[in-house]
Amino acid sequence: MSTSTNLYSSEQAQLKTLTHQWLHELGIDVALIDSRPLPFFAEATELVIAETSEQGREFQLTPHAALAWQAMKAAAAADNVILLMVSAYRSVDYQMDLIRRKQSRGVAADDILTVLAPPGCSEHHTGRAIDINTPDCAPASEDFAATQAFSWLQHHAAEYGFRLSFPPDNPWGYVYEPWHWCWHPA
Repeated sequence: MSTSTNLYSSEQAQLKTLTHQWLHELGIDVALIDSRPLPFFAEATELVIAETSEQGREFQLTPHAALAWQAMKAAAAADNVILLMVSAYRSVDYQMDLIRRKQSRGVAADDILTVLAPPGCSEHHTGRAIDINTPDCAPASEDFAATQAFSWLQHHAAEYGFRLSFPPDNPWGYVYEPWHWCWHPA
């Protein structure tokens, strides 16, 4: 096994241990994720403001992902397609708060973990994942798959390094998320 493979395995093992600690803190049985082939992600350490919404909300991404997003959004606009960022970087703490809110509404842990990644397993931690929407579509809705924006992304997102993360029947056990795209360095 190469040194880089050992380092990757070691980092993944450390992240898995942290994820288990966070789940324990949330009162969630780790068995709910241990049977799924979930990757573990470190939090981004370098972030920039990729976009500010009309309401003043700042969305952060890694510098390269931000540049790729801006180029992709401009290309879509040139094709008369409007792409709106609705979510980007999320810290582990914020991910835990999202889960706590669902728990406080009585949502079962196994249901939560089909719509939200456990802390440590969210691509949003990397600063490379974005949730995209377009006007006249509810955010984070499967309806996004029927939009011109989604069609444009299917044909062009890869040119900018973005890939759809959670297609139908994905192996990680998440619901289909046509709105969730992640930038992958070349």
